[in-house]
Amino acid sequence: MRPSGRTLSQMRQISIETGVTKHAEGSCLIRMGDTHVLCTATIEDKAPSFLKGSGLGWVTAEYGMLPRATNTRNRREAAAGKQSGRTQEIQRLIGRALRAGVDRSALGERQIVVDCDVIQADGGTRCASITGGWVALRIAVNRLLKAGMITSDPLVDHVAAVSCGIYAGQPVLDLDYAEDSEAGTDGNFILTGRGRLIEVQMSAEGATFSRDEMGQLLDLAEAGIQSLVIAQKDALS
Repeated sequence: MRPSGRTLSQMRQISIETGVTKHAEGSCLIRMGDTHVLCTATIEDKAPSFLKGSGLGWVTAEYGMLPRATNTRNRREAAAGKQSGRTQEIQRLIGRALRAGVDRSALGERQIVVDCDVIQADGGTRCASITGGWVALRIAVNRLLKAGMITSDPLVDHVAAVSCGIYAGQPVLDLDYAEDSEAGTDGNFILTGRGRLIEVQMSAEGATFSRDEMGQLLDLAEAGIQSLVIAQKDALS
């Protein structure tokens, strides 16, 4: 039995609310159970300098957690004067994941920055950030299309992410913190809406895993991604 009482293949409750901030070109608040992340997308008129003259656009991300997103207060990284290695790794992951679903030539020489701020954390914050970040990106791109600033849609497919792991000897979908902290194997799966793999992060936290178990987790992830894509579509409709 999972601590939450969910079945092995049951996602946490998912909700995505769009238009939650006034100024950002795209925004949403994604809730996956008790993990809540505010995602905003900002359109900048020029691409980074390393892309000057290339005709290609860029999508990047920044990630952070509010001090009381967890059960004890974490010091703001700005106060410490530098980002942690974990924060840098996560925001690079989010940027890579979102770019995988973008035709950068169709975007033109501009940059979209997706900010993911964790309001409340209960496991899977990077996965929620990717899933919600894509919705904020979609809304921002829609603005470019509506304004005639681009002529073709640069978003080639949905992008979403979900965690899976081996908990109490069984493969489970969408780990919350209670499961994530005790899982023998933990994985993050990033896929497109068509089921194409973007990135898989898996590690043996407490016990090694077999190829068969990896396949079981991927099967769970594919089903979870489809649920997330439906939630993305519902939010945008």
